[in-house]
Amino acid sequence: MNPKWLILNLLLLFAFGACQTKNHNSELLSMETFEVPKFRLIETDTFHFNNFVDCNMAEVWIGDTLRIFPGKYGEDPVWGFAEDLKFASGFNADEVFSSPASAYIAPKLPKNAPLGQPGLHGAVWFETVYQDQRDSSGKTLYAIYHNENYPETLPFNPETGEGYIDKDWPLGLTERITPAAVCRIGVMKSTDGGWSWENKGLFLEDKQPRMILKPHNISKTFAGGVGDPSAVAVGEYLYLFYGEYGYQGVYEAQNYDPLVEASGQCISIARISLDDLDDPQGKAKRWDGIGFNAAWNGVGKPVSSLQIPVTEGGGPASSPGGGFHWGPSVSWNDYLECWVMLMGRVDGQSWIGDKLYISFNPNRDFGEGTNSQAWTKPQLLVEKPGRVLWYPSLQPLSTAGDIENKYTSLRLGKKARLFFKFSDLGKYMSLYEVEFEK
Repeated sequence: MNPKWLILNLLLLFAFGACQTKNHNSELLSMETFEVPKFRLIETDTFHFNNFVDCNMAEVWIGDTLRIFPGKYGEDPVWGFAEDLKFASGFNADEVFSSPASAYIAPKLPKNAPLGQPGLHGAVWFETVYQDQRDSSGKTLYAIYHNENYPETLPFNPETGEGYIDKDWPLGLTERITPAAVCRIGVMKSTDGGWSWENKGLFLEDKQPRMILKPHNISKTFAGGVGDPSAVAVGEYLYLFYGEYGYQGVYEAQNYDPLVEASGQCISIARISLDDLDDPQGKAKRWDGIGFNAAWNGVGKPVSSLQIPVTEGGGPASSPGGGFHWGPSVSWNDYLECWVMLMGRVDGQSWIGDKLYISFNPNRDFGEGTNSQAWTKPQLLVEKPGRVLWYPSLQPLSTAGDIENKYTSLRLGKKARLFFKFSDLGKYMSLYEVEFEK
């Protein structure tokens, strides 16, 4: 190994260890008596999903109808304008997940705002749908969306600090010379069960000073930002689990420190009051190491137990080797009486990674103490050597119990179907069921 990288790795190892020791001490009381659940994969016939998926699967029961919202919508100068964000409905999970592409319906979505004007910019993906429990009809929905922009779609506005400066901008995912995107997280609302949506504003974002630029960002992933979220409601709050891809502070090329970058990545948590979802911008708070105190566009701290140690290949997201978990999908498990998180792992440029992982949290209430941070060390769930695996999620079965309980990817039982995307094949499918044991 190059001596320079050896020293860097030792420094990273020390930093991760110090961070984890500090955070874990406050979690020992809840974790030391927790027996980590067991799980096993049950191989099944391949369950092919028949439409485009490039995100977590957002779904909700409206009465006796299960509705899913995969796909992408909006302006994208690299990939082209997208109109794939559509929904399908059915009376059970198998029915709706096997819907042919022709059965999907395009909802009414807000148009992209003109360049330089307030409103929706870039493309969006619905990652989670929260159903307002105050509406007995079940038709009031809040979609938590992943949003991607470029300097071309969201140029820097010095008056507001929003947007990006097209200077030293890193390369993006394609093999062509195209720019990297920046991700943000926002909220849309529907009052008619998902047939039409209104943009309510941003949940979280990282601004220009945190973008990681040339010559250091050579990952062909993001220039920075926050994205790939999963959200669950607990008490009076919606808790957001998301990927953190920006610099841990202000990025300056002359002072860049990979140790600093790696310490701030990658799965983090924020929360917002359910009462603020109609006007979310500026209302959310990120975890700062002590509590939910950091601003919605400020610098928080990731879940230390979900970070990958240097000795196991961890490193900055902007590096060519990657080394971080991403794309969390969080659900409450009625049988285990604990939270379950699935996630991917990046081990190379362009989001390359052939493994999926699972973690558990025994604390029902994320708002108390450090409960939200008390996740077990991720365990290997699936490995497909040579493949590229994205967006794992647990989905309901079509059993009488799952239908009666109206299970979705946010709440499940003893057995669930595992879906994930073979990104290199462009296919989203299920090869397994997962069975849990206490």
